Amino acid sequence: MAKRSNAEALREEEKRPLNKTNLNKLLGIFRFALPYKWWFIAGLICLFLSSVMLLAFPYLAGELLDVASGKPVSYFSTINEVALSLVAILFIQGIFSFVRVFTFSWVSENSLADVRKAAYEKIIWMPMSFFDNRRVGELMSRVTTDVGTLSEMFSVTLAELLRQFITLILGTVLIFFLAPELTAFMLLTFPVLVVLAIIFGKYIRKLSRKTQDQLADANVIVEESLQSITVVKAFTNEMFELNRYARSLNTVIQVAIRTARARGLFISFIIFALFGGIVAVGWYGALLVQSGALTVGKLFSFVIYTSFIGGSIAGLGDMFSQLQRSIGASERLLEILEGEDELQTEVAGRLKLNGEVTFSNVSFSYPTRTDFKVLKDLDFTIRPGEKIALVGPSGSGKSTIINLLMRFYPLNNGRIMADGKDISDYNLTAYRRNLGIVPQEVILFGGTIRENIGYGKNDATPEQIREAARKANALEFIERFPEKFDTVVGERGMKLSGGQRQRIAIARAILKDPSILILDEATSSLDAQSEVLVQQALEKLMEGRTTIIIAHRLSTIKKVDRIFVIKDGALAETGSHTELTGVQNGIYSNLLKLQLH
Repeated sequence: MAKRSNAEALREEEKRPLNKTNLNKLLGIFRFALPYKWWFIAGLICLFLSSVMLLAFPYLAGELLDVASGKPVSYFSTINEVALSLVAILFIQGIFSFVRVFTFSWVSENSLADVRKAAYEKIIWMPMSFFDNRRVGELMSRVTTDVGTLSEMFSVTLAELLRQFITLILGTVLIFFLAPELTAFMLLTFPVLVVLAIIFGKYIRKLSRKTQDQLADANVIVEESLQSITVVKAFTNEMFELNRYARSLNTVIQVAIRTARARGLFISFIIFALFGGIVAVGWYGALLVQSGALTVGKLFSFVIYTSFIGGSIAGLGDMFSQLQRSIGASERLLEILEGEDELQTEVAGRLKLNGEVTFSNVSFSYPTRTDFKVLKDLDFTIRPGEKIALVGPSGSGKSTIINLLMRFYPLNNGRIMADGKDISDYNLTAYRRNLGIVPQEVILFGGTIRENIGYGKNDATPEQIREAARKANALEFIERFPEKFDTVVGERGMKLSGGQRQRIAIARAILKDPSILILDEATSSLDAQSEVLVQQALEKLMEGRTTIIIAHRLSTIKKVDRIFVIKDGALAETGSHTELTGVQNGIYSNLLKLQLH
């Protein structure tokens, strides 16, 4: 099923009904504007005053005509007095409008910056289970697109909505006082036209969305055929794809013509209804002027006021649509802002573990796959400073053991202890500072080498960063770069080779100085020369600390103290390399034979 490619169609789907529940969601985001409430109130006052001043303009314009025609007026005796009053009104209104725009923008930018910071802070502290169910693009959309929608609402939509309401209400009151009979006549005709226009407009929008859906279907054909161009050519199906695209375009044309026909009728109706209404009001107003019940100036003021009111009614539709989209954006942001995160206030003092790790009767299923048990009653103890390797086929649970040790997921059953204490009892941040990891696929940040190594310890001195690089066998290649430690590594570290990235990651781990070190086959994708350098750096890193190695290449773990063979989430074998190779038809010995062959 093709997705809509048109932004308007997507925005239509994002709309939420204007009910009490949804408006409360919007108010949930408005709390971020509370620190700036006095600026906001000042903007509201200026908004009200600028709207009132603008509504005085039609009245004075009518007075200008009455003075010119010699009719008696209340406050003015000459045309110049009225003209100067009009200029003064426009000038004062301009000042109020400027202050209103500035204050609303100031409140909008500051409060939405707070929303962005709060959303990012919440996301960054979310548990791993949160990221399992969401794509990065979706989360980016929350911080960018959704906040952008709210930005338009805070700075433009809200002010315009209030202004249109003020114009509509005050304008209606003014025309009642100005010409009650003419107002009553207008109210008998205009609502019918407005209702018909709204119904017709919805029908047009529905047809427009259908056109965009059909066009999206046609675009999918182009996208699929170009992505699979080798298959198309191999099967000589160029004409088949052309015919398929032509048929889809014919459907687009048919729907588009229907839409154009309806739009043409709609425009004709609007022109007839709008100008017909003006003619009707003008006709009745002329009769009132002829009978002396209304002056020409008051009729002129009435016409301008009705145009203001008509514009307000037309504008309110768009304002309400934007408000509905803003509710949708608020709903998605509140889903994040009100979620349960991992944020904990760090306890005083620095936690330093000895490195003893115990898994006691641990069973686990991932939140996204609750029906599949990854670990089953796992029991083992790692002594402080011991080097162990986790071995087993893919999917056996090796990475899950690390994920649970890192407290990325809560346990289903059993306990994991560090230094004899349940790891869930430790402050999370303080606990994780005792764990360091060097992954198989190193991802560096797009900054400098200095920044990437320093990520292991934010307050590290240049000397400490240099020493960590030396221990990681990285200093030699860093010194060869013209910018040395200030060399920019590029997005995800792509300007560096695999071996260089690994040594930067090792330097980062050395700087962190963890009690428990996790190595996820850090040399598996390197050439022989790089592997030697990285292996030497890893041996320095492993000195004096508990080390857990996830091993795929068994030749790299011969020197570890113990090997844990994991099969189907359970501990199947344990022992040293020598002990396990001596087991006849053992899992480890069979894996080793397969790799040697």
